[in-house]
Amino acid sequence: MPITIRFAQPKDAPQLLRLNEAFNGPGDQTPEGIRAALEAPGPEQVFVAEAEESGALIGFCCCLLKHSFCYQEPSGEITEFFVDPAWRRQGAGRALLESAVKFCEGQRASELTLLTGDDNFTAQAFYKSLGFSPTGELHMAL
Repeated sequence: MPITIRFAQPKDAPQLLRLNEAFNGPGDQTPEGIRAALEAPGPEQVFVAEAEESGALIGFCCCLLKHSFCYQEPSGEITEFFVDPAWRRQGAGRALLESAVKFCEGQRASELTLLTGDDNFTAQAFYKSLGFSPTGELHMAL
């Protein structure tokens, strides 16, 4: 089934809320909050995968462009990435990530990173198929 990849628009907020809740579980985000974030995205770009036949959003990829005085070029980070399970293995995820890679290349990003679970072997294999590789860094949180 044909899929279109495009930048998210404020009108996508209700569908993005549905996808985000499927990914992250119910939370405190609202369609209004998502709409406001998309109206003033700052350094984040959100890509969506849309099923052409129905117009339904079937996935999203959030790409954050980070700048630091320590480096001349920015770096990119995939902060969120989700494809509806019913649409997996049909090219939507690959197309979303390839769009993020092209965006970061166009912004002259020195690298593009993402995080995944150390036991999420399916995702790791998928990311490796797109050229990503483990960095050996330890992710820590506070």
